[in-house]
Amino acid sequence: MLSSRPTRRTVKRVTRATVVLALLLTVGGYIALRHSVPVLEPSSCSAQAAGRDGQPVSLTVGQAGIAATIAGVAQRRAMPPRAVTIAYATALQESKLTNLTSGDLDSIGVFQQRPSQGWGTTRQLENPVYATNKFFAALSRVQGYRGLPVYKAAQAVQHSADGYAYNQYATVAAHLASAFTGQRPHAVWCWYPGPAGKPRLSAASRALARAFGPLPVTRQADPAVAVRIPRPAGAWAVAAWLVAHAGSYGIRHVSYGGYQWRAGHTAGGWVAVTSAHQGQAPPATVLFG
Repeated sequence: MLSSRPTRRTVKRVTRATVVLALLLTVGGYIALRHSVPVLEPSSCSAQAAGRDGQPVSLTVGQAGIAATIAGVAQRRAMPPRAVTIAYATALQESKLTNLTSGDLDSIGVFQQRPSQGWGTTRQLENPVYATNKFFAALSRVQGYRGLPVYKAAQAVQHSADGYAYNQYATVAAHLASAFTGQRPHAVWCWYPGPAGKPRLSAASRALARAFGPLPVTRQADPAVAVRIPRPAGAWAVAAWLVAHAGSYGIRHVSYGGYQWRAGHTAGGWVAVTSAHQGQAPPATVLFG
């Protein structure tokens, strides 16, 4: 956020409806920090933290959807995972990874960017894809940002009153980046209680393309959609996006790389499947329906 005034804002507490966001940090050992965030919906998502003993990072479905979108825009712009880590640390500090409709002065959206400071119109900045593109465009102009501490890189973009505040999210942001960019395979899953809505696979494909850019898509039987992705990590990022947005588009299953996520799984995670059960999808293709 480009402002010389304090950027910290008080988020209204949601009475009797708060969810704990467990953040796993390494400080001479593992310490669990909890941050209360507003409950956006009864569903929930999980991103598996890095390391064999890493605890999952719990997110609302809304937070997971934004995280997946940020990773998608990064892939489209060929931004490295380090850039995604910086974006997540910024978004966690500014909005708790939610698309806020207000903030300090005229700040708006995931990154609390200000129309008066040239970031775009209010309507544009309310779109996480647009807001993320603007953030990454600014970050790419920060010389040597890959080698900077996360909080310094974030501050170079945001010009916040308290730039060091981004540092508290550096570790959890790195964990999320490893999961949502696909560096850690099948690491993102969500739970959706109740029956799935009517499948809107064409709408899901269009929304996917808005984040990731054009991807080869073909319709399959069932019905289902096959998305061709050239790189394995990129395919897992696409799969994470589909899982995080499954509730919005009535997606019941997502398959890739010998694993499948199904909305009806009580555990909510990915399970290994044989090719016979995975569907007729060629290699390097994510199948969803």
